[in-house]
Amino acid sequence: MIARVEETGFQTWFPWSRWEEATAGAPEPGFVTEERKRSHQAFAGLPLELDPLFKKYSSFTGLDRLKEVRLDRASGSVRLPDPDPGSILLFHDRSGSHLTIPEPLRAAGVMVLTVPELWDHPREAEAFLHAGEPREEKFRALNSALFNRGVYLSIPDGLDTPVRVKDVTVFTRPDEGLIVRRVLRPGRRSRLLYSEEVYVTASVAQPRLYSSAVDASPAEDAQVVYLTVHAPDSQTVSFYSRESRVSQNDRLGWIWAGFDGFRTAVRNESHLSAQGSEVEDLQVMYGDGQTAYNNFTEITHEADDTKGQSITRGIFKGHSRGTSRGMMRIQPDTRKVVSYLSEHAMLLSKEARSESVPGLEILSAKDVKATHSSSVAPIDPERIFYLESRGIPEDAATRMIAEGFLSAVLDRAPVEGLREVLYPALDARWNRRPILWASEGTLPTLPPLNIVGWGAIGDWRMDTKLRDTAGRA
Repeated sequence: MIARVEETGFQTWFPWSRWEEATAGAPEPGFVTEERKRSHQAFAGLPLELDPLFKKYSSFTGLDRLKEVRLDRASGSVRLPDPDPGSILLFHDRSGSHLTIPEPLRAAGVMVLTVPELWDHPREAEAFLHAGEPREEKFRALNSALFNRGVYLSIPDGLDTPVRVKDVTVFTRPDEGLIVRRVLRPGRRSRLLYSEEVYVTASVAQPRLYSSAVDASPAEDAQVVYLTVHAPDSQTVSFYSRESRVSQNDRLGWIWAGFDGFRTAVRNESHLSAQGSEVEDLQVMYGDGQTAYNNFTEITHEADDTKGQSITRGIFKGHSRGTSRGMMRIQPDTRKVVSYLSEHAMLLSKEARSESVPGLEILSAKDVKATHSSSVAPIDPERIFYLESRGIPEDAATRMIAEGFLSAVLDRAPVEGLREVLYPALDARWNRRPILWASEGTLPTLPPLNIVGWGAIGDWRMDTKLRDTAGRA
């Protein structure tokens, strides 16, 4: 009954008439509106959860206040961060999207288009609207129907210069809704490090909505890392949809770090569609209060000699809740496939809850190595006792163990010093301090980052004593 009420609520809160609100002040061509309408029809007909087996694990309750969210633009912009030298800066707030691109990258053929300027480029607009499968999942369809911010990025083939994009979204209004659609097209042999950051200027009692859909389809021999830092306030409802189709000899890294929010749903779908392609999906979550995360990862091996791994770890305090669901799918007649799925959660209070639902669907038995690991448990009291016997207070000992638990994931990321970069956000949330985008002083935004060596996925064995040769799960 709850699921049916919630689904009816979504259709009531976001009727087709709201597209006028989402596009107010930014006229668009008729073909864009028609694509929006078709996506909205799909949104209205899709269930919240595609697989009925997983409905009981979804945490979509308590969202009725989303009907108060406004999608229109407002005047006034908040403080923009200083761009990193040589980096592209994208900034989304109540007034729209702001873009800064270094002239050398522009001259080299790097193209970044935002909505509504994108509509002046018909070919790129067509690619933007038809990227991925926007009508196969409810929240992705909602994003395609009512997006009020949009980014299209293309990188030319053979560009020797690594491209760094800093994409920042800041909420300033108490009832604000920002729906951002991003399409990334890195060329052959290109290197892209794209970071997505979400912040607020103040914690409020009203709901906010953040919807983010990303389609990343790099060409051959590309290296792409997409990093998300999710740090809104405790009233923000967020829907993340990630989709990728990885080409020959590509390396793609999805990294997602969640530190706050009311309800957050993350859905990552990666298709290893060509020989030699590799995907790493790394996610860490920190929950406190009434926070609830609902994460789903799917990696599909469609070609020979492909490697994929998904590692998720969460820490939950207070009455928070986390759900991690993963599926590693190996298609028929594929060979030399290595696939690994790991989902682990640490509970730091009696009221915290977490579910882990790993899955393997192996439709080919030729030279395939696939395994998974899963656990949900509190901290071993003997570890606390050991640290206390060395003079460390209980709270500090708990925090040390929890940070080490998450660091096992962050240290694998192909981003230099990521654990140290994210430490201030984790420190703030551990001490229940808000992470705010201030009008003056230091901003919480990420510093300059670089892609470094990729964590070796390794040659896992099915023997349980040897299956973690790529790193303890």
